[in-house]
Amino acid sequence: MPPIKELLKRTEEHIKGMVVPGTLFEELGFNYIGPVDGHDVLGLVSTLKNMRDLKGPQFLHIMTKKGRGYEPAEKDPITFHAVPKFDHTSGVLPKSSGGLPSYSKIFGDWLCETAAKDNKLMAITPAMREGSGMVEFSKKFPDRYFDVAIAEQHAVTFAAGLAIGDYKPVVAIYSTFLQRAYDQVIHDVAIQKLPVLFAIDRAGIVGADGQTHQGAFDLSFLRCIPDMVVMTRAMKMNVARCCTPATTTATAPARCAIRAVAAPARRSSRWHRCRSAKGW
Repeated sequence: MPPIKELLKRTEEHIKGMVVPGTLFEELGFNYIGPVDGHDVLGLVSTLKNMRDLKGPQFLHIMTKKGRGYEPAEKDPITFHAVPKFDHTSGVLPKSSGGLPSYSKIFGDWLCETAAKDNKLMAITPAMREGSGMVEFSKKFPDRYFDVAIAEQHAVTFAAGLAIGDYKPVVAIYSTFLQRAYDQVIHDVAIQKLPVLFAIDRAGIVGADGQTHQGAFDLSFLRCIPDMVVMTRAMKMNVARCCTPATTTATAPARCAIRAVAAPARRSSRWHRCRSAKGW
């Protein structure tokens, strides 16, 4: 039995771990500093200067608030994450023109309709619920909706695990973010020949979303994966036509990717199916 002194030390560390946020990092060998106010620029600069001469690995915990300084954005950070031109004084965003729905909206509708008929369908997204048209699905099927946060690699591997468990996973992800999970697409899905549907949003040139969100590479890096079926540029009625076979057990290819552009869905448009090199 450990001596009393050792027991007291362990008790102290346990209590400290419950109330002091940096304990975990200190146990990993970091010198924890913080939390500090990330909006206090002068204070932050001073802290960073003081840290320059410290020995060993340092962990600086900075806390910020999304939309800080603009009340409408502080109250609704999700809506104000990416906005069009609007009146800053009133904070009122322009209403939709009421034109054609986006491909994201059509995909979200298909997802809900299919899930209502098939309880094996599961939806996964890495923090792209709104952008990928999954808000309604998350409300109607909360037990079958998984937002894994900004962890694209985990999203793909998690989908692979669900497929092994005889579920039908759909990974809704932006083209530019799928790049981060390329290794998982190959090793965890493709090599295992697992039926996973990748609903790729923001494929191609995205315009206002900026250069970090350009989906310029997915067609190239997916087509070189053996047995990967890639479908792109579907008109409104063909979104379901592309997605449905990919989640039907009898006809599902081992892997399937549906590409959708960031634009209103066209009423009539050609769609193309591309199959990659066959076999491993």
